[in-house]
Amino acid sequence: MTTSSTKTTFSADPYASRLAEKWEAVERVDPVIWNDRYAGPLDRKQLDRFQQDGLLSIEQLVGTDEAHELLATAKRLAAEANPNDESIVMEPGGGAVRSIFRVHRTNERFRALCGDSRLVEVARQILGSDVYIHQSRINFKPGFTGKEFFWHSDFETWHMEDGMPRMRALSMSLSLTANHLFNGPLMLVPGSHRTYLRCAGETPDHHYRSSLKKQEYGVPSRDALRLLIERSDGIQAATGSPGSAILFDCNTMHGSVANLSPDDRTNLFVVFNSIENKLVEPFGGKPPRPAFLAER
Repeated sequence: MTTSSTKTTFSADPYASRLAEKWEAVERVDPVIWNDRYAGPLDRKQLDRFQQDGLLSIEQLVGTDEAHELLATAKRLAAEANPNDESIVMEPGGGAVRSIFRVHRTNERFRALCGDSRLVEVARQILGSDVYIHQSRINFKPGFTGKEFFWHSDFETWHMEDGMPRMRALSMSLSLTANHLFNGPLMLVPGSHRTYLRCAGETPDHHYRSSLKKQEYGVPSRDALRLLIERSDGIQAATGSPGSAILFDCNTMHGSVANLSPDDRTNLFVVFNSIENKLVEPFGGKPPRPAFLAER
């Protein structure tokens, strides 16, 4: 993509970001629930909640025993992980595994789960089309040492660095351990999906190599976050027992604090994208991120 065509694309792009030194809040232009073509497991009350909040908790997406089995597999993958593999992200300044990406491709147990109708049919119902997996990962947050993930909207990164055109994707976070208030649970801002924050700054080359450990570009400023939280519905912690899940829109603002408790927190994240929203050239003008971060 040339410089001139990049500028042309940005000028017509409702979700342009990282173009100036100042952030900007703009209204979302895409639907949240895309259409009613696909029936599914969610009832009208649940769909209305997702429409309003940009997130939805499901008390038991998979059974407790199944969650325990998945956790055992996750622990084995972490123990066998090669830190020189780019799809394995280590904690900054430590030897612990932070994330294992692309588990829907590399492990048969997680491949089967990511394609399970319990997950897929929910995504199809909300996104109004067939879907594919944009990204999968296991996030580990060990007791006492697990580090934070700063506030961010996934879509801002997926749009600018991966080339996802529209807000027609969602994430599912499945608890493999208990997620409680003290072991660094996911925190989300209900209603934040209705506002898109253009971030300041410019994307460095090969940004993903540092951002997976600590993201510094494509993150909102403190003033932007204050505004977003004030105009939304506060902050909600995603707590639940093993097997519980939270679904959230690709533009829902979220993050998590460090785990200062003795209890590990391990979650599986699966990102579903509509097949009608396939990736194009990144809108930030840089080369696409690797396939373990963004299936093309």
